[in-house]
Amino acid sequence: MKSTHQCEEKFVQSQCLLIEPVYNVPDLAADVRYGLLAPPRSLPPKYFYDEAGSELFTQICNTPEYYPTRTEDRLLASYSYNIIEQARPEQILELGSGNSQKTRRLFDACEQFNHICNYAPFDVCAPMLESTSLQLQTEYEWLEVQPMVGDYHAGLDNLPVFHGRRLYVFLGSTIGNFSPLAAREFMVEIRNNMQPGDYLLLGVDRVKDNAVLNAAYNDSQGLTAEFNLNLLNVLNRKLDADFRVDYFSHQASFNAIYSRMEMWLLCTKDHTVTLQDMGESITFRDGDEILTEISHKYTFADIENLLQQCGFVINTHYQPDNQYFSLILARLE
Repeated sequence: MKSTHQCEEKFVQSQCLLIEPVYNVPDLAADVRYGLLAPPRSLPPKYFYDEAGSELFTQICNTPEYYPTRTEDRLLASYSYNIIEQARPEQILELGSGNSQKTRRLFDACEQFNHICNYAPFDVCAPMLESTSLQLQTEYEWLEVQPMVGDYHAGLDNLPVFHGRRLYVFLGSTIGNFSPLAAREFMVEIRNNMQPGDYLLLGVDRVKDNAVLNAAYNDSQGLTAEFNLNLLNVLNRKLDADFRVDYFSHQASFNAIYSRMEMWLLCTKDHTVTLQDMGESITFRDGDEILTEISHKYTFADIENLLQQCGFVINTHYQPDNQYFSLILARLE
């Protein structure tokens, strides 16, 4: 049992290190001005994750239809020991760490392997990072955590230098939310921050039967629809807008041409929206669409090509029997 003083000391050690952006990333108003004021309309998916959206996504991950989270977690449960045995990191640096739930598999493997490392979670929400860091240091007494707050879309060049082996972790098939060009650019950025002996652990969703994909983004409980529509609540709150959520519906389907799932908000009634903070208005017609998320799905050949183009070689490939998902341990070429 830890004393109150020890817990308070851990909390102090868990304060976030601010990672300054390498280049400017548009804020919500700029993204709305660029993406919503004229068709084709779109918004980046990062605005889904307010408090309500984050809670909804947690619930989505537990639906029978949404296979990616549990499939990746099962792979980590099965192979984390093998990953730690090969990589032997002195630091695990996770991009987009969230609540670090799946990363605990790696820490459990460190304990089994009697291997000590530290952990550097990198995400945009300081309170979540700090609370998660304190919790992790309570669960794993040997683990030192240095949370880093910032936006990895703003560049990685200001990450602190670490003199030792790093395991870079990028899970959740988040690479699928990038366009093919942006995915290559981001992977090159990761590579350019790595040193000889470092590894990358990457989670990638695979191409599969369309029915499985469509069901995953149209769950029977309607949670994904609520999650998508909540984006309008975010706009209303942050930009003093007056979107009528009941004038839109959720649409999601697989686009075979681009090999990606697409989520849309479909307008079902003519109306005009005012964005008070921006001094703008938008007229929507019945049938107008807003693209809110893309999620590219990869074949294994696609994954190999992406990594090769970006200067990586696959060290080990982990996949379930149904080949729904790939967990890749890669190193510098």
